[in-house]
Amino acid sequence: MNGQAASADPQLQHFIEIESQKQRFQQLVHQMTEVCWDKCMDKPGPKLDSRTDMCFVNCVERFIDTSQFILNRLEQTQKGKASFSETMSE
Repeated sequence: MNGQAASADPQLQHFIEIESQKQRFQQLVHQMTEVCWDKCMDKPGPKLDSRTDMCFVNCVERFIDTSQFILNRLEQTQKGKASFSETMSE
């Protein structure tokens, strides 16, 4: 499929965008699970002890905080580049 077909059909473009967001979300959850499991789970048992439970909670919260910080930083960087480009073209 070429780029013109996708831009000509807004519904298709919207569908692709939603599916891409779903895929990014799934990748993020997988990565967060892997990182927090490796960090917090010493030996799997029938239930989590309070220390392991708190480790998971803290790990997930820090992972989300870090991810949000990075996204905000990238957004600011992109805005800065756009403003710089606009200034240079004037």
